[in-house]
Amino acid sequence: MATVAHHSAAIKNLYAALARGDMPSVLGAMAPNIIWTEPEGNPYAGTYVGPDAVLQGVFMKLGTEWDGFAVVPQEFIEEAHTVVTIGEMSGTYKATGKGFRTTFVHVWKFSGDRLQSFTAHMDTLVYQRALR
Repeated sequence: MATVAHHSAAIKNLYAALARGDMPSVLGAMAPNIIWTEPEGNPYAGTYVGPDAVLQGVFMKLGTEWDGFAVVPQEFIEEAHTVVTIGEMSGTYKATGKGFRTTFVHVWKFSGDRLQSFTAHMDTLVYQRALR
């Protein structure tokens, strides 16, 4: 049980680091070969391998293309080497001035103390409306 609590605490710390823009801490939690998957319909849809690919393909774009982009976890579900978070994400797309708010489910999987994979689930139609 200590491992599960440790993983949940690590994910809570990761969301806090994301909120403060602390990319070194976020990227440092990832295994060198992390597999990061954004869903179809998300503007950054696809699978990214490695922290640098995640930084370039997801985080840099979120930081430059959106105002007030926020990911707020509300519930943590823990099982063995997996932490599932449920929460709300929102932001305003700079190019259109349109905002969105939607519920997300994130699935984080660990190998030891490092994040091995991440998969996002959300209503991408709500996300897409902000882009048009």
